[in-house]
Amino acid sequence: MSAAQPGAAARLLVLLQALLPTRLLSRVVHALAHVRARPVKNALIRIFVTRFGVDMREAAEPDATAYPHFNAFFTRALAPGARPLPEDAHTVASPVDGTMSELGAIDGTTLIQAKGSHYDAAGLIGEDAGDFRDGRFCTIYLAPWNYHRIHAPAPLSLTAWRHIPGRLFSVNPVTVSARPRLFARNERVVALFDCAGGRLAVVMVGALLVGSVDTVWAGRVTPPHRRRPSPAIPARGRYAVGEEIGRFNMGSTVILLATPGLLEWSGGLGPGAPLRMGQAIGTLGGAEPSAAAGRPSGHDIARS
Repeated sequence: MSAAQPGAAARLLVLLQALLPTRLLSRVVHALAHVRARPVKNALIRIFVTRFGVDMREAAEPDATAYPHFNAFFTRALAPGARPLPEDAHTVASPVDGTMSELGAIDGTTLIQAKGSHYDAAGLIGEDAGDFRDGRFCTIYLAPWNYHRIHAPAPLSLTAWRHIPGRLFSVNPVTVSARPRLFARNERVVALFDCAGGRLAVVMVGALLVGSVDTVWAGRVTPPHRRRPSPAIPARGRYAVGEEIGRFNMGSTVILLATPGLLEWSGGLGPGAPLRMGQAIGTLGGAEPSAAAGRPSGHDIARS
């Protein structure tokens, strides 16, 4: 099947991003987002809340100006009960708030990026791609106004993770449709987990102005930006469904990959569907592992 050709405006947008000093822009935005001067950080927060209609009633701290800097506001915690979690141990929950971009079966090791556009799992996650041959995947886009912490979609046991440097193209739908292999080009953190009846990969993809990704097991992974991919780093951690495992310091994308037979997606779920963290998106096969059952146990980001 031939790929659908993106429009001239989309191609121009991709070209512009290719010419921009995206890492420099990311560093500038990162520094601005951590300014503690009250006039600056309060102005940034108020503009953002007004522009995107942020509902602060969902936040653990509803006073937007109480946060020490913009990034603390942007990665704010939710109030208890704001995102109900599934009671059934075999239900797979959305790990984030966002929009479902794509989901379905992995064809061999090929994933859908957008209509008529594909990329390979090996380019996305590296040497572990073979484990996910003919498995399942989904891609969830986080817009700037979404809640930006990432949570375990099922009871998980961390086995390894790696950081893969790359570009910082935007991951908005227009750019995704026009830039081949976008998710395998952008900077990303890949986490590998064991769960009931198989393995799950959670890929946290960086984007334009999103040069900072944190995890609960390694703290701030980037910045600093590195030139070479890290090898798979063995790690251990047990995470209950709904427990925080990471966060983006601006909007981006999360991709889930599951080994064959591990899960089936919920009926009626498709591209364009809005999601809230904790919402049921699939069913997990096999028996619940004793390693990571139950409710969140309070892991938090180790700050560097």
